[in-house]
Amino acid sequence: MRIPPRVLTVAGSDSGGGAGIQADLKTMLALGTHGMSVLTAVTAQNSLGVQGAWELPAEAVRAQFRSVVDDIGVQAVKTGMLSSAELVETVAELLAGLRVPVVVDPVGVSKHGDALLAATALDAVRTALLPTATVATPNLDEVAQLTGIRVEEEADMRRAAAAVLDFGPRWALIKGGHLTAGHGDAGSAVDLLTDGTEEHWLRAPRHDNRHTHGTGCTLASALAAQLAKGDTVPQAAAAAKDYVTGALAAGFRLGAGIGPVDHGWRWRDAH
Repeated sequence: MRIPPRVLTVAGSDSGGGAGIQADLKTMLALGTHGMSVLTAVTAQNSLGVQGAWELPAEAVRAQFRSVVDDIGVQAVKTGMLSSAELVETVAELLAGLRVPVVVDPVGVSKHGDALLAATALDAVRTALLPTATVATPNLDEVAQLTGIRVEEEADMRRAAAAVLDFGPRWALIKGGHLTAGHGDAGSAVDLLTDGTEEHWLRAPRHDNRHTHGTGCTLASALAAQLAKGDTVPQAAAAAKDYVTGALAAGFRLGAGIGPVDHGWRWRDAH
């Protein structure tokens, strides 16, 4: 009996199914791994935005984590929405005891602009969570939140990566999808992966599709899944970029607002 690589997501729930825990588990399955979850918060969320969020107690987060890790074991971990300083510190403490790759997606704001991280938790992300990361995957808004650096063009991404690396992750993947036309290569979505020595520029075509909900969660989960399968960080990032580009191209309309990326695009293409 072949047991698939096991990947754990520590994140919030998205009741609309496009981001958060739901996106993470779909991505992990699509990439041939067994996804498991530690729920940090429950949101009431749909294509129009987040209507409510309820954080779980730190004790519940700790119990879920120990339950999974101590019995089943993990080959990689991905973190997403950790809404408070207490939860950030709790998860950082749990991760410090692991010897597996950790992908930290420092989720700060939803696709619709809803705050998902308390301002008081930013210091804990910088000083406690980021040092546990094998790879940190901030988008440009999160880079600004964490470092104060506003990325206006591709050349700024190096400076942003250096500032993120100063907080302690081994690699930084700066996601440039929010760069606007006229800055850098307007025809492609470019990300920068670096450990401060190596540099990998990941480019993919932009797709004219507004249904992009869950992109960040999906990329970080794909990265964790590939690391669990034994990829190096550069190999995992390239594979994750390829997967999320296809998911973005196939994103579909749900409800009256922004629909999700299609986590099952490869399966649908094959059928």
